Amino acid sequence: MSTAATLHTELRDLYLSATTRIQQDFIATGDGFAAIAARTALVEQVLLRLWDEVICSGGSDRKGFALVALGGFGRRSLFPHSDVDILFLHADRSTEEALRDHIRTFSQELWDLRMKLGPTTRTLAECDQFDAQNVEFTISLLDCRYLAGDRELFERLHQKVLPKFFVREGNYIIQQLAEVTRSRHAKYGNTVFHLEPNIKEAPGGLRDYNVACWMALLSAIDQECRWPATESFLPDSTRQLKPALQFLSSVRTFLHYRQGRDDNMLAWESQDEAAVRHIGLSDSSALDAAGWMRLYFRQARALHYECLRLLESVPAARSSLYRTYQNWRSRLSNADFSVVDSLIYLQQPSAVRDPELMFRIFSFAAHHGLRPALSTETRIQQVLPMLAENPPSGPESWRYLQSVLVEPHAADALRAMHSLGLLTILVPELKLIDCLVVRDFYHRFTVDEHSFLAIECLHRALHAKSEWDQRYGRLLEELERPELLYLALLLHDVGKGVPGESHLVTGLEIARNCMQRLQLDQAARETISFLIASHLEISATLRRDIYDPATVQAFSDKVGTPERLKMLALLTYADIKAVNPDALTPWKAENVWQLYVAASNCLNRTADQRVHTDEDQDESIARLQALVPQSAKKLEVFLEGLPKRYLRTFRTDEILQHLELAGRLSEDPVQLHLIHGRHWYELSVITNDRPFLFAKIAGALAAWGMNIVKADAFSNAAGVVVDTFYFTDRFRTLELNLPEWERFQRSLSDVLTGEADLDRMIRDRMRSEAKNNAKVKVQTAIEFDDQSSASSTLVQVIAQDRPGLLHRICSRFAHHGCNIEIALIDTEGQMAIDVFYLTSNSSRLSPELHTELRTDLLEELQAD
Repeated sequence: MSTAATLHTELRDLYLSATTRIQQDFIATGDGFAAIAARTALVEQVLLRLWDEVICSGGSDRKGFALVALGGFGRRSLFPHSDVDILFLHADRSTEEALRDHIRTFSQELWDLRMKLGPTTRTLAECDQFDAQNVEFTISLLDCRYLAGDRELFERLHQKVLPKFFVREGNYIIQQLAEVTRSRHAKYGNTVFHLEPNIKEAPGGLRDYNVACWMALLSAIDQECRWPATESFLPDSTRQLKPALQFLSSVRTFLHYRQGRDDNMLAWESQDEAAVRHIGLSDSSALDAAGWMRLYFRQARALHYECLRLLESVPAARSSLYRTYQNWRSRLSNADFSVVDSLIYLQQPSAVRDPELMFRIFSFAAHHGLRPALSTETRIQQVLPMLAENPPSGPESWRYLQSVLVEPHAADALRAMHSLGLLTILVPELKLIDCLVVRDFYHRFTVDEHSFLAIECLHRALHAKSEWDQRYGRLLEELERPELLYLALLLHDVGKGVPGESHLVTGLEIARNCMQRLQLDQAARETISFLIASHLEISATLRRDIYDPATVQAFSDKVGTPERLKMLALLTYADIKAVNPDALTPWKAENVWQLYVAASNCLNRTADQRVHTDEDQDESIARLQALVPQSAKKLEVFLEGLPKRYLRTFRTDEILQHLELAGRLSEDPVQLHLIHGRHWYELSVITNDRPFLFAKIAGALAAWGMNIVKADAFSNAAGVVVDTFYFTDRFRTLELNLPEWERFQRSLSDVLTGEADLDRMIRDRMRSEAKNNAKVKVQTAIEFDDQSSASSTLVQVIAQDRPGLLHRICSRFAHHGCNIEIALIDTEGQMAIDVFYLTSNSSRLSPELHTELRTDLLEELQAD
């Protein structure tokens, strides 16, 4: 065997056996620091052996040539599947040609070991040249470390060339680093709170720690004009992040081993396994996945906060107009504070010992959209222990908190107070929900961040661009005591921090104790207690027919007063909007508003309420007839027997269009009308009623890969059905292929006339889609209600959302001879919540039919 072959075999055996041992040690200990240190040492050992055998073969010491570690390798932080970045450093061009083949062989040996090598070749002079197109290489030089070769050459690079280079180019590099970091944060929504976070790149990930170190190093080089001593340049706040760094390092190591590649996504299943294996935990205390993720978010938040603190010293590149605005902002300075680049500095740092001044910092920030400067926060942190020992009285705490809550930038000020530990001094109850995770694939944010975001949503509504947001903004301006609504939002979910069956009950008790300590007046306590106890009431009512006067009356009776109604509508709007970016669809926002309007009319006894009386309904029909006098009789026949809700659901032009389509049924028994709205497609189906009709339409849509978000079902006395489905196109079939519109509608018509095999279509769709295991298991639940409607039985079905669900449910209804009068479709994450108004022989369902339906539905939906 040749020497080269022997070397390759030895290195392969060494690398594989040592890699296996490192992984086994990690499985046994869970120590991420030890694993990455061991891998760094192993890779270094392999590289040095190759250096001796390949680069220095024949005893040459290779003067003027050095091997340098960069990036994570330079930091001695090589994770199991991280790239190994190295620099082949030449003194000048004279050695490049002579060593070209040696370098190629050296690199190929490492690639043959399946090592992800990232080699770069530069001369010393080239390292002194800034390449704006390759900022990554420049930043990697901040972590350069000597490995082998000409040490004097490396020292020239490290002690002379790079310090001068970073002093010369430092400002631009810092600016670029800051902009790249801001862009990276924006890519992830500027929040650490993600259901499945990327623990390297997302806000609060390991990259944020790297950025903090790079910023501190560049600052130190700029001040000292030399390379500082190891880690002496790091501020105390960054050095204190070691526990967070150790936790995240262990998690990333775990992910690399689990996935077998450089995959840094902390996916749902990985969270479960990490909790079971106590990854990142110093003891063996048992934590479920939610508790483990709570710990993760606390560590990520600390890293992200430190990164932001250092970024604040690097103003973003802005237009001259923005700089003019910032100069205007600096005029906000007063006797207590000075404002520079949107940062608040103390005129007299020692004055922060005064609680009045300390809390005024945050009301000032909340009013003007500013942030406390790093030096200001440091001063606050120094006096926090004293404040914690002697907290403000209840009335003082409420006064301080109220002064922040009502200001337009309250949410950001609350977040800053919370990060500093100041908010929980005023409201200790918030400790219960600090970084608390709700793992249901619907709630995007931790409970505390959700509360801050809900407050932010309300303040933003005042200046929103969308019409339906503006409605809520105008409603907010009508409130007599908006501070009570903001406090209710801050406290509405504290009950989730206490184990129990209902967070409403426990949360209400906790909130009452809080309000008692704050010494709120009795009226304020009653209002906030009502809002917290009822904050899910509107969502529950939306699962009923909100156009039914009985539903509106029952809801209005629970609310009691117009002022409470306004507050509850606003709280619901903000609460849903803050769940995740897609939770408050325009349809749901509109329904919340419609329920508010109907209940307001009911409570205020205005003329609008009389629109629902028979007289006004006749006037409404008369106005429709006036628009089409030649078809007045046809309109009367068409409307006869339709529920009153139909006239409130559709616009005048839509009703007349339905009339026109109904008139064509003699030509074609299935009339379809499809339009593409702003958020979804709207399909109207006018045809004669028949068994399984609604179920077939739902099935055909599912077979085409459509996701139904809402549906309405109506029929008149003549048996003409008006069914409307609102759906999204999951695969953009209709959007990208206009000819498919015709084929889609023809296919739908064929299904309803029996010319197409719907079962086969659905089977084909299911086969074409990979089975997607649900992240969250939803228990199927069936509820019957014979009290909410005078003529129908309400059936609520809660089940795991999946393609074809509505078709399967409605097929069972049809099988039992049930007619769907109204269908209210809703989805929260992976949970479908569908409510149907059913009749059988024009009456409510019998108790026997309840039992049969429940059994059949449970069997059908649990078959998966």
